[in-house]
Order: sequence, then structure tokens, then C-alpha cells
Amino acid sequence: MAASELLSNKAILAAMKAAAESGKARKVSDGGGLHLEARPNGSGWWRWRYWRDGKEGMLSLGTYPDVSLAQARQKRDEARRQAAAGVDPSEARKAAKAERKAAAQAAELVAQGMPAPGTFEAVAREWLSTVHEVKVSAGHAERTRIRLEQDAFPWIGRRPIAEVEAPELLQVLRKVEARGAIETAHRIKDACGQVFRFGIAAGYCTRNPAADLREALRPVPTRHHAAIVDPKRAGELLRAMGDYAGHPVTRAALALSALLFLRPGELRQLEWAWVDLDTATVTIPASLMKRKKADKANGTPHLVPLAPQAVAIFRDLAALTGGVGRRYCFPSLLTGERPMSENTVNVALRRMGFDRETATAHGFRAMARTMAAERLGIAPDVIEAQLAHAVGDSLGRAYNRTQFLDQRRELMVKWADYLDRLRDGAHVFSLKVA
Repeated sequence: MAASELLSNKAILAAMKAAAESGKARKVSDGGGLHLEARPNGSGWWRWRYWRDGKEGMLSLGTYPDVSLAQARQKRDEARRQAAAGVDPSEARKAAKAERKAAAQAAELVAQGMPAPGTFEAVAREWLSTVHEVKVSAGHAERTRIRLEQDAFPWIGRRPIAEVEAPELLQVLRKVEARGAIETAHRIKDACGQVFRFGIAAGYCTRNPAADLREALRPVPTRHHAAIVDPKRAGELLRAMGDYAGHPVTRAALALSALLFLRPGELRQLEWAWVDLDTATVTIPASLMKRKKADKANGTPHLVPLAPQAVAIFRDLAALTGGVGRRYCFPSLLTGERPMSENTVNVALRRMGFDRETATAHGFRAMARTMAAERLGIAPDVIEAQLAHAVGDSLGRAYNRTQFLDQRRELMVKWADYLDRLRDGAHVFSLKVA
């Protein structure tokens, strides 16, 4: 027995008996900081007293008789070795307890079919809910979630995010590339990069392997919406639109697609409350525009000046779809509770003989952008403002809210008159701007 080991089982039993008879706890020491607090209820509490950085610490080593004297001494010696190595035994025990708790929680989540904390999927879902969904539209966030669920989580979702390296991520993206979805592969890489950056900030990992894949994927093929930008072909299209024998609401949508510079989604969702024919202006709410989520919520509306030709079309359209209780300028032909289908204008173009490689609903914007500049000599900044294209810097965006409104009114009139000339087969030529 070491000199510092003063207790014996006989002494412990005597202390327990004395505590029970007196009704008061008794403390008996074994040496080396170890003592037993004998309690009147017949149990005892082993404790070890130690000093670290000049401060006293107390570590519980279990209860007697569950922990015997020999076991208590063994635990004391283990704790002393930790302290000698510079480790606080109390903090080490707390860390081990937290680790066991985390492991148990992770096992429970996995048993429920959910990702364990710290895995790529868990971090990605945290990023989706706390960052991504706040910054972008609901549709954008949903598309990102679906891409990750379909093409990333099955392969790296249950891997600890800190262990995912660039080659492993590249293998995931190669699977997407192999089915020809090149653009999707790039979008998944970008989303994964944002997940890793969030993981670094939140302490889940220390680096972003997606950044190493900058030149590892095949480039995205450049694709543009088919558009007619030749005056002669534009005249043919306009005459075909004038002769279109389909529904008059669809015919109005075709005509205004050419006149208003709007995106197809903005046009088909137009509401009568936004149309002011007295001032010849359509005011489209920021929430409908193609903008970042914050700009949709707090941005200014987009103003669309109307040429007399557009006003006339709206007046005729009001007789068909306007009136009390009627919301949409272009309601669904099946129910007025929803706007026109996104395919309606494209289907009409196909029926007129213009295939998808020749003309699209979105192509009317490209036609206006190209021909207004080349044929009418309109300043590009004015056209871009009418197209509602984003300005790069915040100061520019603030200035651009009402920029060029008078010039845009003039643009819309010139453009409508030019389309009339094209439809009528007038001679067209390019203006030479000095």
C-alpha cells in the first residue's frame, strides 16, 4: 500500500456506520486528494481534489459501493496523469460526455433516416433554410434543393463535410455531366461551393473543395432564345400574327409581346390593376420582376410606357377579360383564376409555322433589343432600361429606377410605328448614328 493510501475497506464501513448513526455525512481521506463522503443513507461519494493554474478543482469519481476503493484509486490515478499532461480532468470529462451525447443523437437521426450533424447533407440543409431561402425566390430555392437531393446527397450526403475532397466532389458532378446535363452540373458545383463556404463560417469544415474544380467541368454551351432580327422576316412574323385565327386573347398576347419588351412571364401575369390607359402606363410590381429576393420585396416597380397601338390593344382586350372582379389581362382559357399558360404564345407561334429554332415568346425581347438599336438608332442604355436589365452597382440601380422615362416613352412610340411599317411591308434600312 502506498504511503498516501490511508483508507481501508474496514475504515470505510466504520465511516458509513458512523454517518448512519449520527445522521450526518462524514468525510474520510485516502490521500493524494482522494476522499469519500459517507452519507447517512448508506452510500458514499468519491471525490478527487486537485489544483490547476492555481485554482482548485473537484472531480467526482462515482458512488460507493458501486465504485470500490480500488476502483476509486484507479480513477484518481488516471485523472492525475491527465492533469500532469496539461489536461483538465473535469473539462475532459465534459467533452467526452458531449461527444457521447452527440454520437447518440447522430445514431438516432440516422435510424430515423435523417443526416447526422456535420455531414454534407445536414450542413447543406442548414444553409438552405438559414441563408439560401432568405436570399432567393421560393422557386429558385426549391430548384437548388431538388438538385442537391437528386444529384449530391445520394453520393456525399452522409459523408462528414470536413472529409469531402475535390476528387470526390468531381466524381459526383461527372455523373451529372454523363447524362448531358452540363449546365446542371455547373449549378450543383456552385451550390456545393456555397454550402462549403457556409460550413467554413459555421465551423463544420476548413476549406472549400468546390473552388478547386474551377476548370474541371465541361463549359456550358451558349444558348440563346430563338429570335427574328431580320426586318424582312420580322415583317413576315407580324403579318402572320395579324392573320392569326386563334383566340382573340392569344392574338392580343402576341401583339403585346412584340410591343412591350416584357419577359413572357411578366406579360402573361399582367393584372388590370396595373394598367392605366389614361396615362398610357403599365406599372409592374417589383415582386414580379426578375430580381434578387430583397429587390423583389423592397425594390421599385417597373414602368412600361404604352404606345397608342398598345393602348388600343388593351382597350379591346378589356372588353374580353376586364370588368369588375376580373384580375388578369390574360386569364387562363380554362379558368379565370389563373393567368394564361406559359406555353400559349409559343404554341401560337408554332401554329403560324415558326418553329422553336426560329422564334420564341422570349425572342421578342431580343428582336426589340437588336432592331431598336440597329434600325432606329436608340441609345442602348434606354433600351436596357426598358428591358429592365439589372445595373451592376447599387448606386446605378438606385439611379436607374426612373432613368430615361421620357426617352423610353419616345422609344415605345418609335418602336410601335416601326413594327407597323414592317407589317405593312415598308422599306426598312439601318440608321447611321453619328
